[in-house]
Amino acid sequence: MAMPQNSTGENGFCFTQTLDFSHLHPPPGEAVRTCGAPLSNGTTSSGVPSPSDSCAEPLCSTTPGEEETQYREGIKYVSTEGEELACGWGGFTPGCLQLFNTSKGVLFFLCVASFLQGMTVNGFINTVITSIERRFDLRSYQSGLIASSYDIAACVCLTFVSYFGGNGHKPRWLGWGVLVMGLGSLLFALPHFTTGPYEARLAAEVGICGGNQSLPCAQAASSLSSYRFMFMLGQFLHGMGATPLYTLGVTYLDENVKTNYSPVYIAVFYTAAILGPAAGYLVGGMFLNIYTEIGREVDITPENTLWVGAWWIGFLGAGAASLLISIPILGYPQRLPGSQRYIVMRVSEAHQLKDGSHKKASDPDFGKTVKDLPRSVLLLLKNPTFIFLCLAGATEATLIAGMSTFGPKFLESQFSLSASEAATLFGYLVVPAGGGGTFLGGFLVNKFKLRCSGIIKLCLLCTVSSLLAIFIFFIHCPNMPMAGVTQMYEGSALPSGHLNLTAACNADCGCLEETYSPVCGSDGIMYYSPCHAGCKEVSKNLRNGKKVYRECSCIDKTLLPGPGDAEAGKCTSSCAKRSLLLLFMFVVILFTFLSSIPALTATLRCVSDRQRSFALGIQWIVVRTLGGIPGPIAFGSMIDKSCLLWQDQCGEQGSCYVYQNSAMSRYTLIAGLVYKVLGTTFFLVACLLYKPPPPESVPGSSDASEHGNHQEHKPSLPAGEDI
Repeated sequence: MAMPQNSTGENGFCFTQTLDFSHLHPPPGEAVRTCGAPLSNGTTSSGVPSPSDSCAEPLCSTTPGEEETQYREGIKYVSTEGEELACGWGGFTPGCLQLFNTSKGVLFFLCVASFLQGMTVNGFINTVITSIERRFDLRSYQSGLIASSYDIAACVCLTFVSYFGGNGHKPRWLGWGVLVMGLGSLLFALPHFTTGPYEARLAAEVGICGGNQSLPCAQAASSLSSYRFMFMLGQFLHGMGATPLYTLGVTYLDENVKTNYSPVYIAVFYTAAILGPAAGYLVGGMFLNIYTEIGREVDITPENTLWVGAWWIGFLGAGAASLLISIPILGYPQRLPGSQRYIVMRVSEAHQLKDGSHKKASDPDFGKTVKDLPRSVLLLLKNPTFIFLCLAGATEATLIAGMSTFGPKFLESQFSLSASEAATLFGYLVVPAGGGGTFLGGFLVNKFKLRCSGIIKLCLLCTVSSLLAIFIFFIHCPNMPMAGVTQMYEGSALPSGHLNLTAACNADCGCLEETYSPVCGSDGIMYYSPCHAGCKEVSKNLRNGKKVYRECSCIDKTLLPGPGDAEAGKCTSSCAKRSLLLLFMFVVILFTFLSSIPALTATLRCVSDRQRSFALGIQWIVVRTLGGIPGPIAFGSMIDKSCLLWQDQCGEQGSCYVYQNSAMSRYTLIAGLVYKVLGTTFFLVACLLYKPPPPESVPGSSDASEHGNHQEHKPSLPAGEDI
């Protein structure tokens, strides 16, 4: 069987040194069967010497009369008759493109794709959702549907994509997926160009005592809200396009590198996906400082609640970049040149079922038709290690989804920060802890060459470590004093559950609860708004650009008698426990992400090779259904229990303005403990139930060479191909 040759000589299957299996010699006196024996695909070598004999002959010799030796199980011979391994599109395969036809080239383009996906879906969307609500008159539950459309699309497509894509041409599925994702981004930006210019409805001097306090409540239903369906469709396309990326992309990398380097490649891939949202927050926030109608001069500033930034620019850029990056991904072959050596050397670590039904998945024809789909699902359901790894992943995903959604809110409340300051601080925590933990997890698996059982034990250790660190939420920062919310205007304690924003000092101001604009008085107390502080004049602080309110009748001057001043924004917290809280939050995030790549690697190892893509698809469905989608809902409902002050939207309850810090920490601790204990339990059960293949069925080719044994028999590989 003639093997395809690579013109560069780097990735061909022919070795410069003949494979030596002298350590596998049969007992003396037994003949050895050589070339001419049928391979597993039915082809027969001619037995006539030829220049390609080093590739054509079997890797192992067997004794005559034996159908199978103890070394044969676990080694698969894959036919490459007529398989095109060149990089290109159709017949266009120029030699310059073959420089990128390596595992590192694939990793680069997949990292760019995952970076763009993370930046768009987890960065831009979360950053601009408030601006979209304001621009298109959407309610919170409608914007929630927009965000959920991504997960709904992913759940709908995962089974189909992972099953048929796993047995098909993976780069084509990946390339078309990235292209669809790009179209979704362009569609998401389209409403900006199909609507009229944005007109801010200004209410002059709303907020100071004696100003015009009228705000229209009964507004006619806006036709702009129907654009939510276009946003939902854009998000649906995002979900469809990203589905192959984290199922087929992972398995394509895993199949085309050495087994012990696979976790490092996957870790780099996922690290790019984590850095994407950080870039999305930074770039998206920068665009929001530009007015949505570029070139038009307006009197309002980004601090004004009526300001709408240029939310659409990021989606245009990400969409165009996704369309471009899909082109090289579509050009990759079904299998990289040289990957045959890794397939032959791969040792199966699939969980062994008692009835032996796991051997069905080794059939080369298994999984190519729809009729095998129920059998594939049944095989995975009968694999307890896989099931409990999925459940552990769901509990970790619940924590990650909940903390990524409400982590900035927690910091904002505990340390009395603005929303932008809290988001920036949380980004500084997540990027090194999340990105570093993800990469470190893959590095540890490679460094210690862990097998499947050892990987699950590493996941267990990481989960226990983060479980211990989560007890930091026993401590909290005290609430900043706020007149009428945490204390009465005279300074006395306010009865729990009772609010009183009106006092003698602001009774004649006619303040509205709909206008929440906190200010910090010169007496160190926060007030609901300049009006509630009794302020009558406004000016601008030239030093920091913030508004300064004067003649505030509710604020006493510290030295001189008379009304005091107030500055826009919250009072700065001087919490002594801030550093300790941030340190242990870093540890929780680090160890949570540290277990992500090992858990993914264990999932790939505990199932049969032909089921890897499908297993990842099923795992993603479980993780999203039980973790990603309900996670923010569970955390949000618990955190809402700690709310002290709710927004009043013309008689309807809106979002929460002020939380009680002690209650927020307590509920966060309860939620964290519940899910971390569940995750620890699931990893422990997965470890106990895992049944590896018997040692006698493992060939002495892969791990022997990878662990340093039989080093003198290891074939010499071309330089640069180890990773």
